[in-house]
Amino acid sequence: MKHRLHIMVTALCLAVILAAMAWVTVAALRLDRLQAGAQERAAFEEKVRLALWRMETALAPLLARESARPYFVYSAFCPAERAYNRMFEEIERGEVLVPSPLLTEPSPYVLLHFQVGPDGTLTSPQVPGTDEAPPPAQAKRKPIRADPACARRLIALRAEIVPSALFAALPARPRPPRAAQPVAQSQSRPLGPAQADVPQQIARMEARESAKNLNEWNARVGQQAVFQKGVNLSVPQTVRQRPDTPRAVSSGVEEEAMKALWLEDRLLLARRIAVSGGEYAQGCWLDWPALKHDLLEKIRDLLPSADLRPARGEAVNAGGRLLAALPLRLVPGEVPASAGRGLTPIRTALIVAWCCLVLTAGAVTGVLAGVISLSERRAAFTSAVTHELRTPLATFRMYTEMLTEGMIPEEGKRREYVATLHAEALRLSHLVENVLAYARLERGRATRPTEIVGVDAILGRAADRLRQRAAGAGLTLLLPEPAGLPAARLRADVSAVEQVLFNLVDNACKYAANAKDRRVHVEVTAAARAVVIRVRDHGPGIARGDWRHLFQPFRKSAERAASTAPGVGLGLALSRRLARALGGDLRLCRGVSDGACFELALPRAS
Repeated sequence: MKHRLHIMVTALCLAVILAAMAWVTVAALRLDRLQAGAQERAAFEEKVRLALWRMETALAPLLARESARPYFVYSAFCPAERAYNRMFEEIERGEVLVPSPLLTEPSPYVLLHFQVGPDGTLTSPQVPGTDEAPPPAQAKRKPIRADPACARRLIALRAEIVPSALFAALPARPRPPRAAQPVAQSQSRPLGPAQADVPQQIARMEARESAKNLNEWNARVGQQAVFQKGVNLSVPQTVRQRPDTPRAVSSGVEEEAMKALWLEDRLLLARRIAVSGGEYAQGCWLDWPALKHDLLEKIRDLLPSADLRPARGEAVNAGGRLLAALPLRLVPGEVPASAGRGLTPIRTALIVAWCCLVLTAGAVTGVLAGVISLSERRAAFTSAVTHELRTPLATFRMYTEMLTEGMIPEEGKRREYVATLHAEALRLSHLVENVLAYARLERGRATRPTEIVGVDAILGRAADRLRQRAAGAGLTLLLPEPAGLPAARLRADVSAVEQVLFNLVDNACKYAANAKDRRVHVEVTAAARAVVIRVRDHGPGIARGDWRHLFQPFRKSAERAASTAPGVGLGLALSRRLARALGGDLRLCRGVSDGACFELALPRAS
């Protein structure tokens, strides 16, 4: 009952500890997953930011180029010798016309450039009309023809775009600009040789205008030297304007920055300009599928499942992952699930903690089981010793009383009783000797080799005692002849070896007393490093289920001692401890089917 209470208390404590550890593990793993998720989301947001930056960088040249175009290039042909602010006036007879760069140089990602006049007419510089063609006398180059694809796009755009809706989508007319810088104009002089090829100068001028700088005002005003004969411009180099403020290019011309907007499913870049009191809308129709494909390809390594979607109305004001240049929303896709983070510090700590806990629980369980087993075996040993002592003490008491009171007058009977008392005394002496020897070993006082002796000397010294014990049980002890013993020498404690041999012969006498073959064999063989002494009987042998506990001490209870051969179950355990203390070992020969056989291996002297 006491052991059961100890087991229940220990099990309850272990259960509480395991439950607490399980709760800590679940909480730690939850925190680890949350931390991992936060790190993954942070890394994902960093990829989104980098993807937006890449797309903005890719769109910057396109927007800068379209925003830097002068207003008059949206006409298919414009007069070369005219002031900047008079480009939209009626063409006079004899004026030299040059083609717009938009007519001869296609722009990437732009399907069509267009212009909506004050009267609501939608035209494109890439589709010149018959009334816009230069006179044959001035067209010294190959005639310029409109691209059929641009003509079809213009027709589609005219059918879908309502001029009033376009003007309404653009910012309201800006406030009057600040006073323009005075333009110093020198006396007119004829075009020089460097200005003879006007179209090439326009192309070079367009390349300069696409540069990423804030001095856009200077680049635009500088083009007056191309289209106005005999004009010298002197413009301060410190002019700076914010992109979101209206720009006064020259007297009578007001331009607003380009704005990206969606009209139906078409992505447009458009602006509102005012020239000589008339309002125009100029811009371009962007190739949305091609632009989307190329932008997504630039971020494919960062966001493989990303998508770009138009941002209209409230979606633009709602914020989020929007591009600053175009009304587009980046849909990055789902945050990629972790494929397995391996051993994180928290998981490693939990594994170590669980291993320590399992080892501790195992150690506590093992210690408790060992203590309980030892307690039970010691209780069994106490009961067995009590039983073993009770019988000879009762015999001593009865026989001594009979002999003392003269109740046995016959001399033969008296000698028989005396012999019985002597045998019981030897039995008690052997029992006490085994218990004391085992107690010395338990206290660490192991037997050590003290002398070098031969095998014949050891057997010769123990022969008489072994024969006497076998004869007392009615058995015959067969010892090898001295001449047949190996000439091997041992360094051993002779008394310890004699005690081991006596215990083995004593066991044979106990369990083989009723065997048909009443012989006990003692055999000696020499190996390279040890001498093996075998003790064998022809009794019932040892059951396979007893092999595991054969050499454990205190295994025999009082009930078992009463039902089996006398003894306390300490002889074999003591014999193995003595043999190992001598540097050897004691083993059971499991291959013997007739009786029991034990091997005592002792190291040879070097």
